[in-house]
Amino acid sequence: MLIRRDGAYRRLMGAQAEEREGYTGVLAEHSAEDELATEELAEIEDDGEEADSILRVDKLPWAKTIGWLFAIIAPWWRRLGVTMTCGIGRVVTFISVGVFSSLAVAAVKHGGDYWTPLSVLLIVAPISGVLAWCETWLAHDMAYRLLAEMRINLFNKLDTLAPAYLLRRRSGDLVSLATQDVETVESFFAHTITPSIVAVLIPAAILLTLAWFAWPTALVLLPFLLYVGLTPVFVRRRIDRLGAAAREGLGRMTAHVTDTIQGLSELVSFQALGHRRGDFQRIVGDYHALRLTLYRDLSLQSALLEVATGLGGLCVAVTGASLAASGTLDPTILPLLTLLAVAAFLPVSEIAYVSRQLADTFASAHRLQKVHSEPVPVTDGPLAPPAPLTGGSSVRLDRVTFTYPGRQRAALSEFSLDIAPGSTLALVGPSGSGKTTLANLLLRFWDPGAGAIKLDAIDLKQYQLDHLRGRIALVAQDTYLFNTSLRANVLIARPGASEAEVRQAIERAALADFVATLPEGLDTKVGERGVQLSGGQRQRVAIARAFLKNAPVLILDEATSHLDAVSEAQVRRALDALMQERTTIVIAHRLSTIRDASMIAVLDRGRLIETGTHDALIARGGLYAELVEHQLGLSRAAE
Repeated sequence: MLIRRDGAYRRLMGAQAEEREGYTGVLAEHSAEDELATEELAEIEDDGEEADSILRVDKLPWAKTIGWLFAIIAPWWRRLGVTMTCGIGRVVTFISVGVFSSLAVAAVKHGGDYWTPLSVLLIVAPISGVLAWCETWLAHDMAYRLLAEMRINLFNKLDTLAPAYLLRRRSGDLVSLATQDVETVESFFAHTITPSIVAVLIPAAILLTLAWFAWPTALVLLPFLLYVGLTPVFVRRRIDRLGAAAREGLGRMTAHVTDTIQGLSELVSFQALGHRRGDFQRIVGDYHALRLTLYRDLSLQSALLEVATGLGGLCVAVTGASLAASGTLDPTILPLLTLLAVAAFLPVSEIAYVSRQLADTFASAHRLQKVHSEPVPVTDGPLAPPAPLTGGSSVRLDRVTFTYPGRQRAALSEFSLDIAPGSTLALVGPSGSGKTTLANLLLRFWDPGAGAIKLDAIDLKQYQLDHLRGRIALVAQDTYLFNTSLRANVLIARPGASEAEVRQAIERAALADFVATLPEGLDTKVGERGVQLSGGQRQRVAIARAFLKNAPVLILDEATSHLDAVSEAQVRRALDALMQERTTIVIAHRLSTIRDASMIAVLDRGRLIETGTHDALIARGGLYAELVEHQLGLSRAAE
């Protein structure tokens, strides 16, 4: 038999054979990740959002959204004031170019002094260009600085909401939020505020000028200006609704693309690309239809705007001509008044155009606002007591009860347990029994609804979050590695660590030999999610992080469940070294990992059923013994 020969098969399978002979096996349960995803979170509602977890804008309170945007820009009021001044000056000088050009032509026609208007024109024309450049540069410089602040604030907010909030959202939609939605808000900061002020002041000044020369010309122009300025307001609700639907469609499309790229290998292996492509084409088609509907309305508004501008200028010209014919108005002034009438539409048309783009802007701003308005589930405490240098920390759970939001059944109920410093506790139980929930509560990803959890006799809620999580190291089943160097991935545990400390952590995690074979050593890029490394190597990177962090409490969450026997043996040797002088909480289904624990706690449906050592629990014949016997029966049947 291959198992009796000294070869690769024996190295792979020998450990499992020894486990069966030593009355050990694998508890029949899902992985902790599956437990959390399928059992503990399956019934969690998502606050009324649809199943695809896309951020929605059901009702768009535009007044509240504008207030939120103005609150963001308020600290920049000096820069905003300078930008407005440049904007007003730009439009005034632009109109002045036409005015003085008309005066020069009139002077030539009547044999008057035309050098004076030409001299003023020579000065005003360059100033108009300079002011236009200053307004554009200042507005966009301010806008993109604000966008940078908004992205940083969004990151900080998601940091306070993680991981609970992230479980309700699609990562692709959050990527769209941080990139495209934030970028869309630039339109408000750079193209809305200053043009809005200019769009009020300049037409008002022109109307007063027309009224000074001939009040009937101002009277006939006023309705057209009001139409152009107020039409975007009257159609705001429909345009905003279409814009909100378009932003949601874009978020859904981005999320779908992100999912597809991340799962491309599975799609290829199962020949599911055709079906996935069909879904993508449907999503793209829906988004395309939304954008066409939106821009059809916007195009109609643009056409009506052009018609109103032409008719307004024509009415002023006709009215002025009538007045000139009756001798009420000097005919030489008529071209100037007509020019001013058409110029009045310039700032109004700019803000009308921008207001049509605000459909996207307000929808994006409201999506961002919804994230910022989310209540923070876990907040900082005041304390940062020193951690014990050696021997680990004590952990006490006192009648802890916890229910996931939107779920009826408690994930943990009246759970009490004391863990001595330096001891190893193994958590065992069927799927959905609350093991991973317990680990998440220790890290304060959530807070219990009742009861208390204490670390070194201090309630977890009293700790500063960074300090608390600095005292706990986690080695999870699925280790996330970033697309950067191996060194940078290890340094995540303690960014300020020295090169010697990093190399010591690598050595203790049994990675040194592997690193020595890499052409760039620790500077080797590991690829997205560490795809350049094997499963065992990724787990040893996680162990290196834990060594570098050197926390008094260690949580091993299914740290070896996906490894073959050879990789598991290497990882377990590193874990054995890591567990020395620490309080260790082990969530595992391999009894070879569990049986040497100081204490085994057996959970079922969120309750503590029994505790004891491996031998004591087997002798007791309770749930633990049933789980072991069940798995051993499956193993014998398979043989």
